[in-house]
Amino acid sequence: MPASATPTPISHERALADSALAASVLDHEANETAKFWKAEEFDSLELLRARYIRHRFCPHTHPTFAIAVITYGIETFQLGRQNHTALAGTLALVNPGEVHTGQAGDGRGWKYCVFYPSIAVMQRAATLVADKPQPVPYFPTPVVQDEPVAGLLLQLHQTLEHSISPLERESRFLWAMGQLVQRHGAVRPATGMPKDRRAIQRARDYLEFNYSQPITLEQLAGQAHLSPFHFLRVFRDVVGLPPHAYLTQMRVLRAKQLLAVGNPIIQVAQDVGFVDQSHLNKHFKRIVGVTPKQYADASADTHFYLSL
Repeated sequence: MPASATPTPISHERALADSALAASVLDHEANETAKFWKAEEFDSLELLRARYIRHRFCPHTHPTFAIAVITYGIETFQLGRQNHTALAGTLALVNPGEVHTGQAGDGRGWKYCVFYPSIAVMQRAATLVADKPQPVPYFPTPVVQDEPVAGLLLQLHQTLEHSISPLERESRFLWAMGQLVQRHGAVRPATGMPKDRRAIQRARDYLEFNYSQPITLEQLAGQAHLSPFHFLRVFRDVVGLPPHAYLTQMRVLRAKQLLAVGNPIIQVAQDVGFVDQSHLNKHFKRIVGVTPKQYADASADTHFYLSL
């Protein structure tokens, strides 16, 4: 893929209006807002437009890419062992599976527009742009400054919120994501599958099939054929999260799937292994950035504005 083009700063903040196919929330005490919706035609692409001040994202990963345009303020986040600062006008790019956090860089908080495209969608976009088969894109630089691409992504975000024209939605998506991949994408460095990584994969597979059950450290370490202490160290090194945090994230991801098809929130909390609905709410918001109710309502295409 071509090397990144020389970036330039972009304008400060861009106003976006409320619209259909979304659920919104307003926290009057913190003046935080979050709006979430989906573009089903792009492999159920999830989108978020939010302002956060006090909210902190706990360490987590996504099975998708996370592509954000910062439109106001400063977001700071840790990705792996590195700290990053994303100013207004910059792009924050997180690859699938990369452990990261997120919080305000100062008292003003930050606003951003986020896309969560699947691996398949991004690979298809890269292939269509190159007009030949391409590997899954990889973004080696977590924060980039590129005014043209940021502008394209903001236009796309607005289009997927407001426009019902398939031609406009598809054209803007392909052009914006294609430009992003061409200018800032690379090929992910090859990594082997050492013995410890294979052992940890067995433990992850066990969690995937037993996430709703109480699981002990001894059980999990036994799946990897490691001592509990060695397992804890290796699991964190390979996955980037301790086992209990990874299990919580897996439960939240499964909850998203169940909520998206209309299951009641209280039932979902029980089915995925949380003690009660309040525990689901707490962990869901810390990882997804919106509440389970917001997520469920957006998935159902309901139209409302919720005040808390």
